[in-house]
Amino acid sequence: MEAKDYLNLPYNISIRRINDGSSSYYLATVQEFDGCQSTGETIESAAESLEEAMEGWVETKLQNGFSIPHPFCAPEYSGKFVLRVPKTLHKQLATEAEREGVSLNQYAVYKLAR
Repeated sequence: MEAKDYLNLPYNISIRRINDGSSSYYLATVQEFDGCQSTGETIESAAESLEEAMEGWVETKLQNGFSIPHPFCAPEYSGKFVLRVPKTLHKQLATEAEREGVSLNQYAVYKLAR
């Protein structure tokens, strides 16, 4: 594969605002490309700058014989998991859920979200 082929793949990009005390800017990174990052005064400028950084990162890796990681696939979540708890905790949660007038499942979701 050539650099342009990799750059068309759906890599995981993160852009977040940074406030370091003296200035504020946006930091853009590629989760799969270790050390590939860029900054900008706006989200758009950080994204544009990251595209250039990605191109340089991929080209440099290819020129030096390194492999390029493929995008991480986000797993699909069912929204369900099994959790074993001590009997005393189960009793406490069930009692609190009953007092609140909700199911134990609803109460557990409420507690986890806090």
